[in-house]
Amino acid sequence: MEKFGRSQPVKRVEDLRFVTGQGRYVDDIAPEGALFAYFLRSPVAHAEITGLDLDAARQAEGVHLVLTVEDLEAAGIDVALPGVVVKNRDGSSAVDARRPALAKGRVRFVGEAIACVVAETLDQARDAAELIEFDYDELPAKLDIGPGGETLHDAAPDNLAYDFGIGDEAATQAAFEAAARTVSLEVGDNRIIVNAMEPRGCYAEWDGTRLHLAFGGQGVWGGKSMLSAAFGLDPENVRVTNPDVGGGFGMKAMVYPEYIPVAQAARALGRPVRWMADRTESMLSDNGGRDLVSLAELAFDENNKITAYRVTTRSNLGAYNSNFGQIIQSNLFARVLMGTYDVQTAWLNARGYYTNTVQVDAYRGAGRPEAIYVLERVMDRAARELGVDPLELHRINFIKPDSFPYKTVTGENYDVGDFSKVLARAEEEADWSGFAARAAADAAKGLLRGRGLSYYIESILGDPSEGAKVEFHDDGTVSIYVGTQSNGQGHETVYAKFLSDQTGIPVEMIQVVQGDSDLIAQGGGTGGSRSVTTQTNATLATVSTMVEAFAPYLADKMGVEADSITFDEEGFRAPGSNLAPTLLEAADMARTDGRTDLLVHEARATLPGRSYPNGAHIAEVVIDPDTGMVRVDRYTVVDDFGNLINPMLAEGQVHGGVVQGIGQALTEHVVYDADGQLLTATFMDYAIPRADNVPMIGFTSEPVPSTANPMGMKGCGEAGTVGALAAISNAVQDAVWERGNRQVDMPFTPARIWELLRDEPIAAE
Repeated sequence: MEKFGRSQPVKRVEDLRFVTGQGRYVDDIAPEGALFAYFLRSPVAHAEITGLDLDAARQAEGVHLVLTVEDLEAAGIDVALPGVVVKNRDGSSAVDARRPALAKGRVRFVGEAIACVVAETLDQARDAAELIEFDYDELPAKLDIGPGGETLHDAAPDNLAYDFGIGDEAATQAAFEAAARTVSLEVGDNRIIVNAMEPRGCYAEWDGTRLHLAFGGQGVWGGKSMLSAAFGLDPENVRVTNPDVGGGFGMKAMVYPEYIPVAQAARALGRPVRWMADRTESMLSDNGGRDLVSLAELAFDENNKITAYRVTTRSNLGAYNSNFGQIIQSNLFARVLMGTYDVQTAWLNARGYYTNTVQVDAYRGAGRPEAIYVLERVMDRAARELGVDPLELHRINFIKPDSFPYKTVTGENYDVGDFSKVLARAEEEADWSGFAARAAADAAKGLLRGRGLSYYIESILGDPSEGAKVEFHDDGTVSIYVGTQSNGQGHETVYAKFLSDQTGIPVEMIQVVQGDSDLIAQGGGTGGSRSVTTQTNATLATVSTMVEAFAPYLADKMGVEADSITFDEEGFRAPGSNLAPTLLEAADMARTDGRTDLLVHEARATLPGRSYPNGAHIAEVVIDPDTGMVRVDRYTVVDDFGNLINPMLAEGQVHGGVVQGIGQALTEHVVYDADGQLLTATFMDYAIPRADNVPMIGFTSEPVPSTANPMGMKGCGEAGTVGALAAISNAVQDAVWERGNRQVDMPFTPARIWELLRDEPIAAE
């Protein structure tokens, strides 16, 4: 690792300003004198809009503007937000039901924005919105994940958005017919609300020519592209920025409807306009995550080797297409369909349905947690039904180390892996052999202890290309411009330290610049665990470009030929010269000589392939049958992230991901009533995990360096969540198995578990 970084657990340089309240989030930096936007939102899940009387609101005190979708369209704005559309199994394109910036003709979920009120103060805007008379004819709400119900979009009969298939359906069916044993399990993957610490918000400015939108997001270039297209502006006349961002988790990677009316209000009024959601508004309108039901089936030969795998999944898209919603449970689910198992006969049929709920899109892992959850749940069931130790069943079916590079049944190219080695380390770290004694001790107290194993693999996603620019300043400091966007992961620390390791520039002299489309012309943003892998790859390319540029200039200074000069992190060197200038010294010489061309260097680089983080999660839970309370007592993670750039930050990412998995498994659950009203729209009703839900999490690295990038690393941002869901669920299933309970589904709330363990269950919630 010495060649590409020192792999030291450096403390985060950005934390001082965050923990002392010096962070600069979008609501902190809105321009002085900015007007406030407030959105009138639908109180019903499904209705035809029959009237919208805005007169009183427009005349209310402090109000400057009230916008509807008709006002936006009259201004020549394209109000339909773009989104990715998948191909159906028959080759046709899926339904493209785009989400409008404001409701158009019909409202399709509670919380859909109908009108935007802009006033001097937030209270004035809110009061004016209450004066709007909204008339509607209510329609039945479609809430179940499946065909039928009131049609939401004419282009989607039966509310089917897509019917996706991948694999060989006929060969899979034949393998099942010839199998010695088959195992099946249907599992639900409950909907969650992301609840980043900082809600969504933005502000917009217009100077008569250029539009500037600042928002809390995961990259600026998608927003720049959307706004320039929507408003018909030349791209150079649109600037988008992301300041500090208080959590994204995939939810903030999208472009949302509110940004268009806020931007139009700034254009129409010639004044800055700001908007920040409150928590309930966020719960109603932010894209949700997960929300699917899958039937998983495994076929085995007489030696317990998997011969075929089949998954049929139904997923909830919400009321419209969102940016990436259609690909989450189709293409991205398929990326890791077969996990770490050596199986070439498989079939996935994924269908997405529109419902009268808020859109579903990427949430930490985006399709990979869903796929691994289904696979590892049915693997656990298979171990039970086949009477095989789950460790052994995994080992029998793992792709062997000498089989890499390995092309999966869905076309992924796994570069390296040693899954049995990682699993053996997890067995040791989790004290697998000591479980029986722990379970017996709990049983003596009237408690149930269960153990769950999940072995995951994921694929890093997003643009494999990224750029980096390094600029030397007159005061001796250096800026590195990056194309990703930190949402709290510690990018400023990682990027500055990595550049320091490669160049010898002291880390305290390096400033990381991100999130400004004027300063960084192109970037892939943050998502899919791509950030550090792609950005450090680009940094290496930029350092190489920089060294090549300085060598001819320094040749005269050092009295040697340019091709004899070498560079290490301490400076430039050449045989026959006593000079060994550092990069900062070389830049200072160039500045003195007027060589400004040597003060800025940039390069782009493209990864030759994806990396595939993988690892084993082993959870132990303790259940009190009298209360139904589930406590995660022990949690062990052994990950193969390849070479670690910063072990401490990698461990922090794993901890955070596991906690989000614990949250979904134990406490978080979105509930709509029969009319489509969200019943979990506050923290009184929606339970995010707390400290007492989380045990100490053991993390160990068992690296197999990737061959898909020069650092040998594998992305780690989503891995914790990808592995956690099945580990906890399998542990709960294990705890209640001997009581005769054969079906457990998240979330494992006390009420659900208490009911499950009763001889005569009470009515379902």
